[in-house]
Amino acid sequence: MSVRAGIVLFPGSNCEQDCARALGSLGAETRIVWHQEKELSDVDIVVLPGGFAHGDYLRTGALARFSPIMEAVCAHARSGGLVIGICNGFQILCEAGLLPGALRRNVNLKFLCKWTSAYVDNSTTPFTSRAGAGRSLRLPINHFEGNWYCEAAELEDLRASGRLVLRYAENPNGSLGDVAGVCNEDFNVLGLMPHPERACEALLGSEDGAVLLGSMLDHVGAGIRSVPV
Repeated sequence: MSVRAGIVLFPGSNCEQDCARALGSLGAETRIVWHQEKELSDVDIVVLPGGFAHGDYLRTGALARFSPIMEAVCAHARSGGLVIGICNGFQILCEAGLLPGALRRNVNLKFLCKWTSAYVDNSTTPFTSRAGAGRSLRLPINHFEGNWYCEAAELEDLRASGRLVLRYAENPNGSLGDVAGVCNEDFNVLGLMPHPERACEALLGSEDGAVLLGSMLDHVGAGIRSVPV
């Protein structure tokens, strides 16, 4: 049986089809879940894709956090189900309290759209099991508010517990501790600013995104091939 991924669509999301294509190429069954739905039935993985949910009004993710589907997303996470938030999805997860810290404007106050290298600091999570610790992943970023921040004491706790899963080789946005991706305490929720779904085909410039997405599929026992053909 294939892994079933539900991709939440908010008004202003623009990466849901990219996520569906990438996960589908790895063997997952995908469906788009409108943000006003209240249930996530028969879903193994929840994906909060990139974009500009509700136009990023007030604060990125601040309005999306109150969408009806978020109660089901939180319940899925509490039950141990996998949740991944990419870019805008990361911002929403922080606003919803599923991940620590907050995302601020990039330190140079410029929108960034470029390739970056992110190192895997913890390869034992459900999202990084296909990567050895220290592996460099070539992934694109596309954001204005990717500058992750938390209090200094919390940063040390997160580092000590292995929850700072991905870090930039060269920090593009001012993110504290060079953090590119962070997990929750149970390591079943991941938020990251780079876009793995845009790096799953050689023709797009990298297949390294399949390392992260494929790890999730492995975790739920799908036996999916390591990279798309």
